[in-house]
Amino acid sequence: MTHKLRALSIHLLTATGAVFAMLALLSAINANWSIMVLWLMIAFVVDGIDGPLARKYDVKTFAPQVDGALLDLIIDYLTYVFIPAYALYASGIVPDWMGWAGLFVITFASAIYFAYTGMKTSDASFWGFPGCWNMVVLVVFAVEPPGWASLLAIVVLAAAMFLPIRFIHPVRTARWRTVSLPVAVLWTMCAIWAAWTEFGLPDWGQVILAATTTYLVFAGVLQQVIPPWSPRRASAR
Repeated sequence: MTHKLRALSIHLLTATGAVFAMLALLSAINANWSIMVLWLMIAFVVDGIDGPLARKYDVKTFAPQVDGALLDLIIDYLTYVFIPAYALYASGIVPDWMGWAGLFVITFASAIYFAYTGMKTSDASFWGFPGCWNMVVLVVFAVEPPGWASLLAIVVLAAAMFLPIRFIHPVRTARWRTVSLPVAVLWTMCAIWAAWTEFGLPDWGQVILAATTTYLVFAGVLQQVIPPWSPRRASAR
């Protein structure tokens, strides 16, 4: 396979996310929430592997006629924001006026955030909560907190999108990656398990889901607080 064909094939892989988004939306319209989450998780896996492949095979050089970053951003808005927001509202799991409020907050704040040119830090983390509402909807469906608690979490996370708080990218953020990547894989496996069992996780499964979610949410903040370890600093003690 030539470099050009390989690069184009990676763009095609990214584009499959749009198909998975449509399948997730059709499942949501039919109130098949567990199937919807399964399609969103498949799209999540594709999103996790296409970036490293794109950088490895230098798609910007060998297939520049397709803007992979723009393609990825369009699909991310569908799978990370639009469909999860619809699911939280249409399922009734965030009931009454709170569902409407959550719908408006998620879509409006995320539209602004996705257009923000400074969302990435120098170490490939994110400034502010990166709009991973697909993760939020999975946790809400699995744990089923009170509606007010879900709305409160939505408002807090939406505000966090515009605060100087770091959130790691489990694949690209180099610091703690040996921990972050396995945790992200474990979270994904747990999410697929939750959807497969129609959100009937046992207590210990909910603990794993909660623990991995907590790490992925707060690891970036901890990195801001804890300075990087260096041999020079250690030898000076």
